[in-house]
Amino acid sequence: MDNFELIKKYDIPVPRYTSYPTVPFWHEKLDDNEDWKSQINKAINLKKTQDGISLYIHLPFCEQLCTYCGCNKRITKNHDVEETYINALLKEWKMYKSIFKNDILIKEIHLGGGTPTFFSPKNLEYLFTQLIKDIKIDEIHEFSFEGHPNNTTYEHLETLYNIGFKRVSFGVQDTDIKVQHAINRIQPFEKTKQVTEWARQLNYTSINFDLIYGLPFQNEESITKTIQEVISLKPDRIAFYSYAHVPWTKKAQRAYNEDDLPKGKEKYNLYQIGKKIFLDNGYEDIGMDHFALKNDQLLIQKNEYKLHRNFMGYTTNNTQTLIGLGVSAISDVFFAYRQNYKTVEEYYEIIKQNILPIEKGINLTDEDIIQRQHILDIACNGKTTWNDDYNFASETQKYIQQLIDDKLIIINNNSLELTKLGWSFLRNICSIFDKKLIESRKDNMNEKPKFSQSI
Repeated sequence: MDNFELIKKYDIPVPRYTSYPTVPFWHEKLDDNEDWKSQINKAINLKKTQDGISLYIHLPFCEQLCTYCGCNKRITKNHDVEETYINALLKEWKMYKSIFKNDILIKEIHLGGGTPTFFSPKNLEYLFTQLIKDIKIDEIHEFSFEGHPNNTTYEHLETLYNIGFKRVSFGVQDTDIKVQHAINRIQPFEKTKQVTEWARQLNYTSINFDLIYGLPFQNEESITKTIQEVISLKPDRIAFYSYAHVPWTKKAQRAYNEDDLPKGKEKYNLYQIGKKIFLDNGYEDIGMDHFALKNDQLLIQKNEYKLHRNFMGYTTNNTQTLIGLGVSAISDVFFAYRQNYKTVEEYYEIIKQNILPIEKGINLTDEDIIQRQHILDIACNGKTTWNDDYNFASETQKYIQQLIDDKLIIINNNSLELTKLGWSFLRNICSIFDKKLIESRKDNMNEKPKFSQSI
């Protein structure tokens, strides 16, 4: 079977596995603050927080709508919203500090959105000055943020660098003007070049570009030009995401006709072209859409089997506790996940009541924790092992045999290892340990898929 036949066979809706259980299987209205506090204390008592915690801070505001985007955002040109939102974030963080009793060691911070650089440098400086006030920062920490090349200024970069941010990710997506018009993101390449040069002048240690394949009107010629342009700037990391077309949940994606989207072999070829250019220019495949230069810490950690994966994607900091602040932000305290309310209005209303703004989540069973570890081991290390008493369902055993026959995995006794070809099907292989997904496929055959296509 050639590679494209494999793509057709395995290109099915599968999670990206930034968590297990994945978000669609969490419980709605799980807003019991006392239970959530007990889960955090459970992690503290098991010393899961002593090695440091991670913070994810969601800034949802954008000045315009990018139609491809699946993130939680609020479109506005009114910058008066900044101060109100920052005050709510700091109030939420104060509540968390009272649970941790201020004995917090921060190892990682990621600032996402929305458009974090929607906020002024002055307001970002105030937010983080207050956020880390009286808090210990790990000597080896990683602070990163997402920047929009159109509105990221030198002052943004300098201000955040002086606070401790040394890693930045720029959303590039595509440099072709026809594609940019279709996705409502007009972004001249010169803007990307300028912010990259500024970041280098300021000694940022890692610069990442986000690219997407499968966008409307992309073709082999345009994707080649885009990638050749961006690698001329030599970013340390590149995320090359498959466009997730889910217009039944993201209405803005109805702005273009599905006939305008590259599909099937055409879309597969876009990925292959991109991957070949990356590999030919000194990048190596991390897995799940990520590439990095050989001296990048992400690749070094992968080669040393120290890579970790959470809601922020692949990370070099294996913290067991991640606290999410802001609208729709997700927290992970090893034994449980929680997600905040998704609208600004609901978030503000709950914060005013001095209650953590939790909307949904799940407490993990012992079995969930075992399944999650298998999925993490595959996603980060390309292999996993299990005990003699571990049982796969009969339908899973059939799927595993298909993966073996197609030379994507090798099974020896109680161990599984990906082949070189298997790394292109990571999400599919992780799914054999996703018992909730397997059950849902049997029970909900006619529902719209909960996840994007795997490839």
